[in-house]
Amino acid sequence: MVATTDLQLLIHTADTGSLSQAARLLGILPATASASLKRVEQRLNTRLFARSTRSMRLTPEGEIFLEYCRDALALLQEGETLLSSGKDAIQGHIRLSMPSDIGRNVLFPWLNEFQALHPAVKFTMQFSDRIADLFRDAVDVAIRSGKLADSSLVSQQLATGRRVLVASPDYLNRRGAPQTPDDLARHNCLLFYLKQGLFNQWRFQNGKQTIDIKVQGDRMTDDASIAREWAVAGVGIAYKSWIDVRDDVRAGKLATLLDAYCQEEIPLNAVYPHRNSASPTVRALLAFLRARFDALDALDTANAQ
Repeated sequence: MVATTDLQLLIHTADTGSLSQAARLLGILPATASASLKRVEQRLNTRLFARSTRSMRLTPEGEIFLEYCRDALALLQEGETLLSSGKDAIQGHIRLSMPSDIGRNVLFPWLNEFQALHPAVKFTMQFSDRIADLFRDAVDVAIRSGKLADSSLVSQQLATGRRVLVASPDYLNRRGAPQTPDDLARHNCLLFYLKQGLFNQWRFQNGKQTIDIKVQGDRMTDDASIAREWAVAGVGIAYKSWIDVRDDVRAGKLATLLDAYCQEEIPLNAVYPHRNSASPTVRALLAFLRARFDALDALDTANAQ
Protein backbone atom coordinates (compact mmCIF):
# COMPACT_ATOMS: atom_id res chain seq x y z
CA MET A 1 0.00 0.00 0.00
CA VAL A 2 1.34 3.44 -0.96
CA ALA A 3 1.62 5.75 2.07
CA THR A 4 -0.40 8.95 2.33
CA THR A 5 2.75 11.08 2.41
CA ASP A 6 3.92 9.41 -0.80
CA LEU A 7 0.62 10.31 -2.48
CA GLN A 8 0.98 13.91 -1.33
CA LEU A 9 4.53 14.01 -2.68
CA LEU A 10 3.41 12.71 -6.09
CA ILE A 11 0.66 15.31 -6.30
CA HIS A 12 2.88 18.24 -5.27
CA THR A 13 5.62 17.14 -7.67
CA ALA A 14 3.15 16.93 -10.53
CA ASP A 15 1.61 20.32 -9.66
CA THR A 16 4.93 22.16 -9.26
CA GLY A 17 7.08 20.21 -11.72
CA SER A 18 9.79 20.07 -9.09
CA LEU A 19 10.65 17.33 -6.59
CA SER A 20 12.66 19.71 -4.39
CA GLN A 21 9.77 22.20 -4.26
CA ALA A 22 7.36 19.39 -3.38
CA ALA A 23 9.75 18.39 -0.59
CA ARG A 24 9.74 21.96 0.80
CA LEU A 25 5.92 22.02 0.78
CA LEU A 26 5.85 18.80 2.81
CA GLY A 27 8.70 19.86 5.10
CA ILE A 28 10.96 16.94 4.22
CA LEU A 29 14.52 16.72 2.87
CA PRO A 30 15.03 16.46 -0.91
CA ALA A 31 16.88 13.17 -0.38
CA THR A 32 13.89 11.80 1.52
CA ALA A 33 11.55 12.92 -1.26
CA SER A 34 13.76 11.30 -3.89
CA ALA A 35 13.85 8.03 -1.96
CA SER A 36 10.07 8.16 -1.53
CA LEU A 37 9.45 8.61 -5.25
CA LYS A 38 11.90 5.84 -6.10
CA ARG A 39 10.17 3.52 -3.63
CA VAL A 40 6.75 4.14 -5.19
CA GLU A 41 8.01 3.62 -8.73
CA GLN A 42 9.71 0.38 -7.72
CA ARG A 43 6.56 -0.83 -6.02
CA LEU A 44 4.48 -0.07 -9.12
CA ASN A 45 7.25 -1.23 -11.46
CA THR A 46 6.44 1.88 -13.49
CA ARG A 47 8.20 5.16 -14.17
CA LEU A 48 5.85 7.96 -13.09
CA PHE A 49 7.98 11.00 -14.02
CA ALA A 50 10.27 11.85 -16.93
CA ARG A 51 13.14 13.76 -15.36
CA SER A 52 15.17 16.60 -16.84
CA THR A 53 17.66 19.07 -15.38
CA ARG A 54 14.98 21.74 -15.00
CA SER A 55 11.71 19.97 -14.30
CA MET A 56 9.86 16.72 -13.85
CA ARG A 57 7.05 15.79 -16.22
CA LEU A 58 4.49 13.03 -15.72
CA THR A 59 4.72 10.00 -17.96
CA PRO A 60 1.43 8.67 -19.46
CA GLU A 61 1.36 6.09 -16.66
CA GLY A 62 1.98 8.87 -14.15
CA GLU A 63 -0.96 10.86 -15.53
CA ILE A 64 -3.25 7.88 -14.92
CA PHE A 65 -1.93 7.18 -11.42
CA LEU A 66 -2.12 10.86 -10.43
CA GLU A 67 -5.92 10.84 -10.76
CA TYR A 68 -6.16 7.87 -8.41
CA CYS A 69 -3.85 9.65 -5.95
CA ARG A 70 -6.11 12.71 -5.94
CA ASP A 71 -9.23 10.57 -5.52
CA ALA A 72 -7.67 8.57 -2.67
CA LEU A 73 -6.68 11.66 -0.70
CA ALA A 74 -10.06 13.26 -1.34
CA LEU A 75 -11.82 10.18 0.02
CA LEU A 76 -9.64 10.14 3.12
CA GLN A 77 -10.36 13.82 3.72
CA GLU A 78 -14.06 13.15 3.20
CA GLY A 79 -13.99 10.36 5.77
CA GLU A 80 -12.16 12.49 8.33
CA THR A 81 -14.64 15.32 7.82
CA LEU A 82 -17.60 12.98 8.16
CA LEU A 83 -16.33 11.44 11.40
CA SER A 84 -15.31 14.74 12.92
CA SER A 85 -18.68 16.29 12.04
CA GLY A 86 -20.67 13.40 13.49
CA LYS A 87 -24.11 12.40 12.32
CA ASP A 88 -24.97 15.96 11.32
CA ALA A 89 -22.81 15.51 8.19
CA ILE A 90 -25.12 12.73 6.93
CA GLN A 91 -27.88 14.71 5.28
CA GLY A 92 -29.37 15.57 1.92
CA HIS A 93 -31.61 14.11 -0.76
CA ILE A 94 -30.77 10.76 -2.40
CA ARG A 95 -32.69 9.51 -5.44
CA LEU A 96 -32.56 5.72 -5.52
CA SER A 97 -33.56 3.20 -8.17
CA MET A 98 -33.79 -0.50 -7.25
CA PRO A 99 -35.29 -3.79 -8.50
CA SER A 100 -38.89 -4.23 -7.44
CA ASP A 101 -38.56 -7.40 -5.38
CA ILE A 102 -35.42 -6.75 -3.38
CA GLY A 103 -36.36 -3.09 -3.13
CA ARG A 104 -39.75 -3.67 -1.53
CA ASN A 105 -38.96 -6.70 0.59
CA VAL A 106 -35.32 -6.26 1.64
CA LEU A 107 -34.07 -2.71 1.12
CA PHE A 108 -37.22 -0.79 2.02
CA PRO A 109 -37.16 -1.56 5.78
CA TRP A 110 -33.42 -0.92 5.90
CA LEU A 111 -33.85 2.45 4.22
CA ASN A 112 -36.45 3.33 6.85
CA GLU A 113 -33.96 2.32 9.53
CA PHE A 114 -31.25 4.48 7.96
CA GLN A 115 -33.58 7.48 7.93
CA ALA A 116 -34.47 6.90 11.57
CA LEU A 117 -30.74 7.08 12.38
CA HIS A 118 -30.24 10.13 10.15
CA PRO A 119 -33.45 12.23 10.06
CA ALA A 120 -31.84 14.88 7.83
CA VAL A 121 -31.73 12.41 4.92
CA LYS A 122 -34.49 12.41 2.30
CA PHE A 123 -35.15 9.60 -0.17
CA THR A 124 -36.91 9.39 -3.50
CA MET A 125 -37.34 5.68 -4.24
CA GLN A 126 -38.05 4.05 -7.58
CA PHE A 127 -39.03 0.37 -7.51
CA SER A 128 -38.74 -1.02 -11.00
CA ASP A 129 -37.03 -3.81 -12.93
CA ARG A 130 -36.36 -1.32 -15.72
CA ILE A 131 -32.68 -0.32 -15.92
CA ALA A 132 -32.41 3.37 -15.03
CA ASP A 133 -30.23 5.60 -17.20
CA LEU A 134 -28.05 7.38 -14.65
CA PHE A 135 -27.03 10.05 -17.14
CA ARG A 136 -30.58 10.87 -18.21
CA ASP A 137 -32.98 9.87 -15.40
CA ALA A 138 -33.34 11.63 -12.07
CA VAL A 139 -31.37 8.97 -10.18
CA ASP A 140 -28.28 9.39 -8.00
CA VAL A 141 -27.66 5.71 -7.17
CA ALA A 142 -29.05 2.58 -8.79
CA ILE A 143 -29.09 -0.82 -7.11
CA ARG A 144 -28.63 -3.49 -9.77
CA SER A 145 -28.80 -7.26 -9.58
CA GLY A 146 -26.54 -9.33 -11.81
CA LYS A 147 -23.22 -8.80 -13.53
CA LEU A 148 -22.67 -5.26 -14.75
CA ALA A 149 -22.32 -4.58 -18.47
CA ASP A 150 -21.74 -0.79 -18.39
CA SER A 151 -18.07 -0.27 -17.51
CA SER A 152 -18.39 3.53 -17.61
CA LEU A 153 -20.20 3.54 -14.25
CA VAL A 154 -18.63 3.41 -10.81
CA SER A 155 -19.84 0.44 -8.78
CA GLN A 156 -19.70 -0.94 -5.26
CA GLN A 157 -20.72 -4.51 -4.56
CA LEU A 158 -23.23 -4.72 -1.74
CA ALA A 159 -23.74 -8.48 -1.64
CA THR A 160 -22.88 -11.69 -3.39
CA GLY A 161 -25.69 -13.94 -4.47
CA ARG A 162 -26.75 -16.80 -6.66
CA ARG A 163 -29.86 -17.82 -8.49
CA VAL A 164 -32.02 -20.50 -6.84
CA LEU A 165 -34.96 -22.56 -8.03
CA VAL A 166 -37.92 -22.39 -5.62
CA ALA A 167 -41.47 -23.63 -5.24
CA SER A 168 -43.98 -23.82 -2.39
CA PRO A 169 -44.57 -27.03 -0.40
CA ASP A 170 -48.16 -27.04 -1.70
CA TYR A 171 -47.02 -27.00 -5.34
CA LEU A 172 -44.48 -29.77 -4.68
CA ASN A 173 -47.11 -31.92 -2.96
CA ARG A 174 -49.36 -31.59 -6.02
CA ARG A 175 -46.81 -31.76 -8.83
CA GLY A 176 -43.71 -33.36 -7.33
CA ALA A 177 -40.19 -31.97 -7.35
CA PRO A 178 -38.01 -31.95 -10.49
CA GLN A 179 -34.99 -34.23 -10.19
CA THR A 180 -33.00 -32.76 -13.09
CA PRO A 181 -33.23 -29.51 -15.07
CA ASP A 182 -34.83 -31.44 -17.95
CA ASP A 183 -37.80 -32.22 -15.69
CA LEU A 184 -38.74 -28.51 -15.75
CA ALA A 185 -40.40 -29.13 -19.15
CA ARG A 186 -43.23 -30.82 -17.21
CA HIS A 187 -43.68 -27.97 -14.73
CA ASN A 188 -45.33 -24.56 -14.72
CA CYS A 189 -42.45 -22.07 -14.69
CA LEU A 190 -43.10 -18.51 -13.58
CA LEU A 191 -41.61 -16.01 -16.01
CA PHE A 192 -40.63 -12.37 -15.76
CA TYR A 193 -38.85 -9.87 -17.95
CA LEU A 194 -35.24 -8.79 -17.55
CA LYS A 195 -33.49 -6.07 -19.54
CA GLN A 196 -32.67 -8.65 -22.24
CA GLY A 197 -36.33 -9.70 -22.60
CA LEU A 198 -38.43 -12.54 -21.23
CA PHE A 199 -36.37 -14.64 -18.80
CA ASN A 200 -37.33 -18.07 -20.09
CA GLN A 201 -33.85 -19.46 -20.76
CA TRP A 202 -32.73 -20.85 -17.43
CA ARG A 203 -29.07 -21.78 -16.97
CA PHE A 204 -27.81 -24.57 -14.74
CA GLN A 205 -24.48 -26.25 -14.12
CA ASN A 206 -23.62 -29.94 -13.92
CA GLY A 207 -19.97 -29.96 -12.93
CA LYS A 208 -18.22 -28.10 -15.75
CA GLN A 209 -21.13 -28.64 -18.13
CA THR A 210 -23.53 -25.73 -18.69
CA ILE A 211 -27.16 -26.68 -19.19
CA ASP A 212 -29.54 -24.16 -20.79
CA ILE A 213 -33.21 -25.04 -20.50
CA LYS A 214 -35.96 -23.13 -22.26
CA VAL A 215 -38.94 -23.20 -19.94
CA GLN A 216 -42.55 -22.19 -20.26
CA GLY A 217 -45.53 -21.44 -18.06
CA ASP A 218 -48.94 -19.85 -17.96
CA ARG A 219 -47.90 -16.58 -16.25
CA MET A 220 -45.54 -13.77 -17.23
CA THR A 221 -44.93 -10.40 -15.62
CA ASP A 222 -42.72 -7.32 -15.90
CA ASP A 223 -42.44 -7.24 -12.09
CA ALA A 224 -40.15 -9.92 -10.65
CA SER A 225 -41.72 -9.56 -7.19
CA ILE A 226 -45.00 -10.86 -8.64
CA ALA A 227 -43.24 -14.01 -9.82
CA ARG A 228 -42.05 -14.61 -6.25
CA GLU A 229 -45.58 -14.06 -4.91
CA TRP A 230 -46.94 -16.55 -7.46
CA ALA A 231 -44.39 -19.10 -6.25
CA VAL A 232 -45.40 -18.54 -2.60
CA ALA A 233 -49.06 -18.97 -3.65
CA GLY A 234 -48.27 -22.41 -5.09
CA VAL A 235 -48.78 -21.52 -8.74
CA GLY A 236 -45.44 -22.79 -10.08
CA ILE A 237 -41.64 -22.77 -9.95
CA ALA A 238 -39.58 -19.56 -9.95
CA TYR A 239 -35.87 -19.00 -10.65
CA LYS A 240 -34.89 -16.09 -8.45
CA SER A 241 -32.00 -14.52 -6.62
CA TRP A 242 -31.37 -16.03 -3.18
CA ILE A 243 -31.48 -12.50 -1.76
CA ASP A 244 -35.10 -12.17 -2.96
CA VAL A 245 -36.38 -15.46 -1.55
CA ARG A 246 -34.17 -15.95 1.51
CA ASP A 247 -36.86 -14.95 4.03
CA ASP A 248 -39.55 -17.08 2.33
CA VAL A 249 -37.29 -20.15 2.41
CA ARG A 250 -36.48 -19.60 6.08
CA ALA A 251 -40.19 -19.22 6.86
CA GLY A 252 -41.02 -22.46 5.06
CA LYS A 253 -43.11 -20.71 2.41
CA LEU A 254 -40.71 -21.82 -0.33
CA ALA A 255 -38.27 -24.71 -0.74
CA THR A 256 -35.17 -24.72 -2.93
CA LEU A 257 -34.88 -27.29 -5.72
CA LEU A 258 -32.00 -28.76 -7.74
CA ASP A 259 -29.46 -27.04 -5.47
CA ALA A 260 -26.52 -28.94 -6.98
CA TYR A 261 -27.37 -27.49 -10.41
CA CYS A 262 -27.94 -23.88 -9.30
CA GLN A 263 -24.58 -22.14 -9.38
CA GLU A 264 -25.21 -18.96 -11.38
CA GLU A 265 -23.83 -15.97 -9.48
CA ILE A 266 -25.93 -12.79 -9.21
CA PRO A 267 -24.03 -10.05 -7.34
CA LEU A 268 -25.89 -7.02 -6.08
CA ASN A 269 -24.18 -3.71 -6.88
CA ALA A 270 -24.74 -0.02 -6.26
CA VAL A 271 -23.79 2.06 -9.28
CA TYR A 272 -23.40 5.80 -9.82
CA PRO A 273 -22.01 7.93 -12.67
CA HIS A 274 -18.77 9.30 -11.21
CA ARG A 275 -16.60 8.88 -8.12
CA ASN A 276 -17.27 12.48 -7.18
CA SER A 277 -21.05 11.91 -7.32
CA ALA A 278 -20.88 9.69 -4.21
CA SER A 279 -21.38 12.17 -1.39
CA PRO A 280 -20.53 11.34 2.24
CA THR A 281 -24.21 10.56 2.74
CA VAL A 282 -24.25 8.12 -0.19
CA ARG A 283 -21.09 6.45 1.12
CA ALA A 284 -22.60 6.16 4.59
CA LEU A 285 -25.75 4.59 3.13
CA LEU A 286 -23.84 2.03 1.07
CA ALA A 287 -21.68 1.08 4.06
CA PHE A 288 -24.88 0.66 6.10
CA LEU A 289 -26.42 -1.63 3.45
CA ARG A 290 -23.24 -3.71 3.12
CA ALA A 291 -23.24 -4.26 6.88
CA ARG A 292 -26.86 -5.48 6.74
CA PHE A 293 -26.09 -7.91 3.93
CA ASP A 294 -22.96 -9.14 5.72
CA ALA A 295 -25.10 -9.89 8.78
CA LEU A 296 -27.53 -11.94 6.68
CA ASP A 297 -24.67 -13.85 5.06
CA ALA A 298 -23.23 -14.62 8.50
CA LEU A 299 -26.64 -15.93 9.57
CA ASP A 300 -26.80 -18.15 6.47
CA THR A 301 -23.36 -19.54 7.28
CA ALA A 302 -24.33 -20.21 10.90
CA ASN A 303 -27.55 -21.98 9.84
CA ALA A 304 -25.67 -24.14 7.34
CA GLN A 305 -23.28 -25.45 10.01
